[in-house]
Amino acid sequence: MGGHGYCRPIIEGRGLVKNQLCDAPWNTLLPSGLKGTVEALLRARLLNEESIVSIQSSDSDIAICVARFDEALEQLAVARQNDPKAPNTDALEAALHVMREPGGMKALYTRVPAIEAKGVFTNGDWGRPAILQPALAVRTLRQGAPDFTAIEALSELRLLAVAMGDYLHPGISAEQSKNFLTQVTALNLDLLSGQMTEADRERPQGLGQIVTSLYQYLLSSLGYESILDSLVDEVRRLLAQRPIQTDSIKQMVSQIAKCLFDPAIETSGMDKATHLVSALFGPTAGCRDDPGFIVYAGRLADMDETALAEEAQDFASAMHGTGMVSPYHPMLLRHLRGYRDELIPLALGLSVTGIDVLQCYRQIVLELIDEAIHPETSQAVYGLAMFLERASLFTPAVTAGLWRQLELKLCPAASEKLSLIFGDAHPPRVYLLAGVLSLLGQPLGIGQGNNPTCQSVIGLSMWAFNDADFLLQLVAWAARDDDVIMRFEGQHIASQHLEAGLAKAPPTDVDPVSLILVPHLDRIYGEMGRLCGVRDDDLHRWINPEMYGWWVGYGFLSVISRETGMIHDYSYFIRHFYACYHPYYNGNIPLIHPQPAGIAVTDSGGRLVGRHAITIIRVSLDRLDEMRIYFFNPNNDSGQDWGQGINCSTQSSGERHGEASLPFAEFASRLCVFHYDPRELGDMSTVPETDVAHAMELGRASWAAGYE
Repeated sequence: MGGHGYCRPIIEGRGLVKNQLCDAPWNTLLPSGLKGTVEALLRARLLNEESIVSIQSSDSDIAICVARFDEALEQLAVARQNDPKAPNTDALEAALHVMREPGGMKALYTRVPAIEAKGVFTNGDWGRPAILQPALAVRTLRQGAPDFTAIEALSELRLLAVAMGDYLHPGISAEQSKNFLTQVTALNLDLLSGQMTEADRERPQGLGQIVTSLYQYLLSSLGYESILDSLVDEVRRLLAQRPIQTDSIKQMVSQIAKCLFDPAIETSGMDKATHLVSALFGPTAGCRDDPGFIVYAGRLADMDETALAEEAQDFASAMHGTGMVSPYHPMLLRHLRGYRDELIPLALGLSVTGIDVLQCYRQIVLELIDEAIHPETSQAVYGLAMFLERASLFTPAVTAGLWRQLELKLCPAASEKLSLIFGDAHPPRVYLLAGVLSLLGQPLGIGQGNNPTCQSVIGLSMWAFNDADFLLQLVAWAARDDDVIMRFEGQHIASQHLEAGLAKAPPTDVDPVSLILVPHLDRIYGEMGRLCGVRDDDLHRWINPEMYGWWVGYGFLSVISRETGMIHDYSYFIRHFYACYHPYYNGNIPLIHPQPAGIAVTDSGGRLVGRHAITIIRVSLDRLDEMRIYFFNPNNDSGQDWGQGINCSTQSSGERHGEASLPFAEFASRLCVFHYDPRELGDMSTVPETDVAHAMELGRASWAAGYE
C-alpha cells in the first residue's frame, strides 16, 4: 500500500475511505521527501479506531469477536491511566478469539494503530520492536503460552503494517520490519502449505491453526519470492560458518525444495535457491533428478572412468562451495573404493597437501572411508577432506589414535546414547567415528546446542585444533570406559561418579563426540571449581590452564573483582588487554595458540544476556586495515547482534570458516576475563587513551552498567 501517489482501497467494506489518498490536495504540493511520511501518517489516521470501517452489523462470529476485542482495548487503555503496569491479558485473550475466525487477521491488521496506542505492547520487549529476534519469535509463536503467542502474532501484524507503509512506527523502519518478517516467515516455511505438524495440532486453544493463518496472511502480503530469498540468504550465511551439525540447515533446504517444485508457487528466476537445492539433492549429472539410492547405485555401475571423474569433480565442487554434503556423495566414494581408488582425491576435492597425506597414509584413509562414510553420515565426507588438508596424520600419535578409534569397543552407555540420537542404520561406533572425523577436520564447526556447556565445547575445539591426539584419548576413555581422567593441581579427577555440572540433563542436539564426551567434561570442570575452594580471584584463572592445556597463558585478568562483585579498574583492564593482544602494542607478537576468554554477551538492545566462554584465535588487520579480533564462539551461530552497532561478522571481514570477528575496541568492550603470557606483555603506556576510552564507553553503556 505504500508509495507516492499510489491509491488503492485501504479497506474493502462500505467504501467510506476508498481512494482518499488520491484526493488529498497536498499530494502534489509537498516536497517529494515528505510525501511518504505524510502519506504514512494519513494511512495511520485512516486505520485508527476513529476511522476504521466497522464490520457489517450482523450476528456473525467475527463481528462479535471483533467487538469484544475493541471493548477489551478500551478497558486496557482506561486501566493503564490508573496503573501503567495493568495487565493486557484480557486484550490478548480477545485477540486470540478474533484470530480463530476467518478474516480475523485482516480485522486485527486494520486495528494496528489502536493496538499500539492502547498499550498492548508496552512493559515488555515488544515495546521495542527493533530489538526483536526472528529465531526467538518463531519459538514464541509455535511453543509459547497462549498470551505470548497472541502478543507475538499482534506484533508481527504491526510490523507488516509498517513494512507495507500503512503504519508509521518511530522505533522501526519499513525496511527493518520487512527484513524481520521475511526471516521469521522463512523459518516457518513448513506452515505455508497449510499442513501442521502433530505438535502444532496438539497445541491448546487452536494455537497451531492461529499461527498457520498468521503466516499465510503474511505471505499473501509479502510474496513467496522475498520469503525464499530470505531463507536462502539465511542458509548461505549459516553454511559459511561451516558447522558440523547441518541437520537443521538441510531441513531448511528441503523446505526450499518443496517450494521450488510446487506448481502453485511462482519460483522463476530463483537461481540461488535452485543452486542450493541442487548442491544437496542433485549436484552431479548422475543424480541431478534426485533418483534415490537404488537407482543411483545402478547408474554408478554403468559409468565409465570419464563419467566417474565428472561425478567426483561435481560432488567435490558442491561440497567445498557450500560446506554441505549430498547423501549421494558417500555412495560415489564407496563405489570408487577398491575400484577406482585413484579418483578418491578428486571426489574429496583435495589440494596437493591433502593428496600428499592420503598417499602417505593410504591404508588408514581407505579404512576410514570403509567404516565411517555412508549416506547417513554424509557430512563426515567434508570432515575427512578437511582433516586431510590439515595434515594432522603426519603426527604419529594422531594416526595411532585413529587406528585405536577404528577398533574401539563402545560401552553400553555410549552405545545407547548414540543409537537413541542417531538411529540404528549403522552400529553406534560408526556414528562416533564419523563425528571424530568431522571434529578433527572442522575444529571451529562444533556447537554447544541448547546446553550451558560453552566451557566444555571450547575445550573440544582447542584440542581438535591444537592437540588432536589428546582429544582422541579423551574420546576413547569416554566411549569405551564411560569415564574421563584429568589432573588438577596434582590430584586425579575421574568423571564417572561425579555429580552433573552446569548441564543437568544430557545433551541431545549436538554432534556425536559432544554427546559422549561433554557430560564428562562438564562434571570435571565443576569438580575443579569445587577443589579451588575460596580464592582471591576468578576461579577460571586456575581451572583453564589445568583443563585445556599448557598453552593457556598463566597470566590472568578479570575486570570484575572477586571481593566486591563490581568492576575494578576498568581502564587498566582494557589497556592491559591491548598491550597483550594488539600487534601495534605487544611488539608485533602473533597469537600462537587459541586462548580461552570470557565475554559478556548482550542482546541487540545492549542488555546483558550472560557471561560466556569463547576462544581468541588470532588478531589481524582486515581488508580495510582495521585491526580485528578473530574468535571462536561455540554458541552455534556466531553472527550475533550485541547492540550499539556491534555485529559479529562471520564472512565479510577476512574470517576463516568458523571464525567470528569484531574490531578490536568493540570486542574489548564485551571482554570480562582473559589469559596472557606475562613475559610477552607489551608497553601499556603506548596504548592510545582514545582507544581505551572508546572500549570503556561501549561497555559502560551496555552490560557493565550493572557492575559499577
